[in-house]
Amino acid sequence: MQHFLSGVVQMFRLELFLQLCLATVFGGAIGLERELGGKPAGLRTNILICLGSVIYTKLSVAMATGTADPTRIAAQIVTGVGFIGAGTILHARGAVVGLISAATICVVAAIRVALGAAFSRVDAGATLLVVLMI
Repeated sequence: MQHFLSGVVQMFRLELFLQLCLATVFGGAIGLERELGGKPAGLRTNILICLGSVIYTKLSVAMATGTADPTRIAAQIVTGVGFIGAGTILHARGAVVGLISAATICVVAAIRVALGAAFSRVDAGATLLVVLMI
């Protein structure tokens, strides 16, 4: 029976689907808090960053065969998210705006890399901390 269930999970990629659902819910919680506060990088942005981070992480683990390094894609996630975060930072009239949005984008991506690497407890705890912090 356990072999059968394992086959069903493998066939339908249920683990990936559940991780994507968790990424949507957790990213949505952080994004909703940002959206309700009228801040940049709201609900949709956070959900999309979460989904992308999980998918890239799962792909890097799945594609790493032999001597391939699965952390190379995670490193590129950091670069891409840094670029998006930099776009949220504005300098106007001597004040810098958007630093918390940029930091939120960075943390959300990092947390979802943990989820993609199957550290779901870390993901849930870190999401709770982020929601309480911002």
